[in-house]
Amino acid sequence: MYVLRLGHRPERDKRVTTHVGLVARSFGAHGFILGDIKDDSVIESLRKVCLRWGGRNFFLASGVNSLLFIKSWKERGGIVVHLTMYGLHIDDVIDNLRKVENDMLVVVGAGKVPRIYYELADYNVAIGHQPHSEVSALAIFLDRLYGGAELRFIYPDAKLCIEPSERGKKVVKCEPREE
Repeated sequence: MYVLRLGHRPERDKRVTTHVGLVARSFGAHGFILGDIKDDSVIESLRKVCLRWGGRNFFLASGVNSLLFIKSWKERGGIVVHLTMYGLHIDDVIDNLRKVENDMLVVVGAGKVPRIYYELADYNVAIGHQPHSEVSALAIFLDRLYGGAELRFIYPDAKLCIEPSERGKKVVKCEPREE
């Protein structure tokens, strides 16, 4: 499972795109690809999170040609899920997606996504049919796909962990874990 971000506008989207990458990492994806635009600051921010909170094997790339990447993904037998408010409601397709054994590429856009992406997608999936954030759409999609199991996941190579607390904040060094 990988996440491809389309339509990143470096002058205004750094924070949102970084948050798409953070959600991808923390909600169970294996990598994040920033399509068509090279933005080293987004990738470096995500890399720093991976170093502290785990995920040394979390794949990161930017400046990748989105159309070629999707076409290559499909040629290798992977499926493409495009999150869009115009797609089929998540509740109507999530059971089918959980059964998919092929590698999955989740595509999230910013602004107007060109028609070709709707045509290339195996599934156009809507979290709801109202305008909403791509960050929230990705989080809800991955949570529904994994049934909440990802919410307790801690990367085996994490240096820092949260110790849950009713009040306050407690960050501790993580104990080594088996992969």
